[in-house]
Amino acid sequence: MSRTDFLDGLNEQQRAAVTAPSGATLVIAGPGSGKTAVLTRRVAYLVSQLNVPPSRIMAVTFTNKAAREMLERIERLLGENLHGLTIGTFHAICARILRREATRIGISPSFTIYDTDDQLNLVRIALSELGLDEDRSAPRKFLNAISNAKNELVTPDLYPQGNQNDRQIAQVYARYQALLRAANALDFDDLLLYCVKLFHDHAQVRYDYQARYVHILVDEFQDTNTAQYELVRLLAGAQGNLFCVGDPDQSIYRFRGADYRNLTYFRRDYPHAKVILLEQNYRSHQIILDAAMAIIDKNTDRVRKQLYSVRRDGAKIALKQLSDDEDEAQYVVWKIREAVRLGRYAYRDCAVMFRTNAQSRALEEAFIRANVPYKLIGGVRFYSRREIKDLLAYLRVIQNPNDDVSLRRIINTPPRGIGKTTLAKLEEWALSRNQSLCDALSALRRGQPSPFSGKVLSALEEFAAHLEVWRTLRDTAPVGVLLHAVLDQTAYLQYINDGTDEGKEKVESVQELVRVAEAQGNKPLALYLEEIALLSDVDAYDEAADSVVLLTLHAAKGLEFPVVFIVGLEEGLLPHAQSLEDEEQLAEERRLMYVGLTRAKDEVHLTWAARRIGYGGSLGERTQVSRFLQDIPPELTVGSPVPKRGMGAALSVRQEAPLRPAWRPPMPSQPEQLRREHPPRSANISTTSLYRSGQRVYHDRLGEGVIIASRFVDGDEELDIRFEKHGLKRLFASIAPLRMLDEE
Repeated sequence: MSRTDFLDGLNEQQRAAVTAPSGATLVIAGPGSGKTAVLTRRVAYLVSQLNVPPSRIMAVTFTNKAAREMLERIERLLGENLHGLTIGTFHAICARILRREATRIGISPSFTIYDTDDQLNLVRIALSELGLDEDRSAPRKFLNAISNAKNELVTPDLYPQGNQNDRQIAQVYARYQALLRAANALDFDDLLLYCVKLFHDHAQVRYDYQARYVHILVDEFQDTNTAQYELVRLLAGAQGNLFCVGDPDQSIYRFRGADYRNLTYFRRDYPHAKVILLEQNYRSHQIILDAAMAIIDKNTDRVRKQLYSVRRDGAKIALKQLSDDEDEAQYVVWKIREAVRLGRYAYRDCAVMFRTNAQSRALEEAFIRANVPYKLIGGVRFYSRREIKDLLAYLRVIQNPNDDVSLRRIINTPPRGIGKTTLAKLEEWALSRNQSLCDALSALRRGQPSPFSGKVLSALEEFAAHLEVWRTLRDTAPVGVLLHAVLDQTAYLQYINDGTDEGKEKVESVQELVRVAEAQGNKPLALYLEEIALLSDVDAYDEAADSVVLLTLHAAKGLEFPVVFIVGLEEGLLPHAQSLEDEEQLAEERRLMYVGLTRAKDEVHLTWAARRIGYGGSLGERTQVSRFLQDIPPELTVGSPVPKRGMGAALSVRQEAPLRPAWRPPMPSQPEQLRREHPPRSANISTTSLYRSGQRVYHDRLGEGVIIASRFVDGDEELDIRFEKHGLKRLFASIAPLRMLDEE
């Protein structure tokens, strides 16, 4: 391939980036500016024009999905498969390095990577052992503090001791690390921390990796934390062939330790770095870009980019004020259905974005009622389902015998006569022998004297025998065969298949896991488990599925859609209440809005509610419209006027009754056709009232509640119910799984 082939279709700034000389290069890439094209062509340029072997190149991304797409595009450019290129996320690359170098830092190469649930369990154990009070939120608070410390490369012995709270965190941190070490496990943050420690403490290892990776490329550089930046700096060494692409205006992961100031540190550490701005946008039309720039320009101390697009004929930003959150959800669903009905877009072309996970509730209910397909990114992931976690725990114990957290999960799942008392006795016996639970089980199997006898001893020995058989299979049989063996010998499918719809769904989930496992071929079990542990929600997003995408603004990074709805544009939601007194946090909220807007190709719809109900059981207070809406010049918008700050949402008389939606879809242009497609509820639902005000009811998911009001809407009984744990909800009697408690 000739040099000019790589440059075809690139603008001047993109060409300068792709052909930059060796050394440090920083590309400030605006949204939709073709940074992936630059990164992929840069790798292809290094290989074909500068004759750099693929094995000497490392390309770091932030999602597995992005890594796969980059590799496919590079191979298409070169017309060949690239062997030896290291490409993946920080965590995946660090995991590979640590598998190779584990013994140098005192861990086994068979280490397990713990997910958040596993980590929280260890924190609970640490709190219990240290005799510290554990309120409901304590484990997560401690885990967040530990994670933040690791991101800043602070080990337990270096943790500050300023006050009692700090000292307690240091204690829990130290015990938590000891428990991880005993289980031969690492958490996500350890993957980075241990890699940095490896390169700091072992100069020869560092030199070897510096010699191996002559060129390092990093995507989304603004989202790196201290540990990631130090890792890149150590790997680059004196030669400093770093090619970093990022945009400080899109730094939105401060809560994960990301620090956009790393771009400033980069320029400090590499003063001769070439800096290139990518400002031409290939995604959105100019009105969307102008609105986004109007919002982000309020942030200070930033490198200003003048985003521009050749598309000048786009629609204005559509603004809509609704009465409450359910009204808002109904409006969004109707707008999407109309766009699909008219053939303008498919469902998959539309995304609905929001600031907090709690906002998805009203949206999901509206999509379900309208029978509109949707996919919630960040909901219950496949690998987070109970039955899937059970089977993965079996595989993890087979791979890593020291993984006591996973063993506790499976030792009596399905039930095999090993209850909590027996497990506690086994743990005590293992501790007295300075052994893991697996080693203690093996000792029982060998006939070692123990405190167990009778049926309990038989159950423990039988379980230990299964573990030995599976562990023998581990190194000889494919993952699919091993999983079949576990299912057959535990009768797990029979255990979960209780004849209910939920049971059938669980069986289908397990069958899907088996299918995926069988597709792994002869992939080592350790690698299979590692890939699952490092999956993110976005990695599972199927762009081909014809469903509306519901997601938080944080999850939207890296995605794009023809039509974007951003809901909840109110002070306290976006920007979030926790940011209103902190300038740095408020600046990040502004960046979050900027990211959301620039995901859109063709249309942007921004909505807000006069009242927001359904949270904490409150009927809702009058809202203040988001300051971000007021930042957008009026000439760029159409629809509802934006109230001035301090005037709430300018409630009308109709909106003062928040339980009755003020908005209704306009009359369709073809009413007879619409009636045939969507017959009214009254066609098949009785209009006889089944419930009364004050009636106590039970909902299968929401628990106990009291009916506040009942009315008929389109032939169905609509109920307002105040639930003890979930506050006020509005449900339709025909589909809600309700039981009347007073009459049981």
